[in-house]
Amino acid sequence: MRRGPGSTPPDDRLSAARVVLLTREGCHLCEVAQSVVEAVVAETGDTFATVDIDRHPDLGARHSDEVPVTFVDGRQHDFWRVDPVRLRKALAR
Repeated sequence: MRRGPGSTPPDDRLSAARVVLLTREGCHLCEVAQSVVEAVVAETGDTFATVDIDRHPDLGARHSDEVPVTFVDGRQHDFWRVDPVRLRKALAR
């Protein structure tokens, strides 16, 4: 489910967060994904940020059908669901 090297969150202020989760209001999968990300980063001590794609038209155009979308270290990691085991492995690198 990875994308190419150009698939990075566009907002430079988010680069400090190891995990970035693209979400949208009213998205039940986003709520579940955020809970998984919160639990994993609480274990690992990593940072995460969420971005509402509806407030960023460029993100909405690219990822509208994939939310939630998870990025790790600036690269797309998953979309729709977050596998906690896979996320832990990515953060261990």
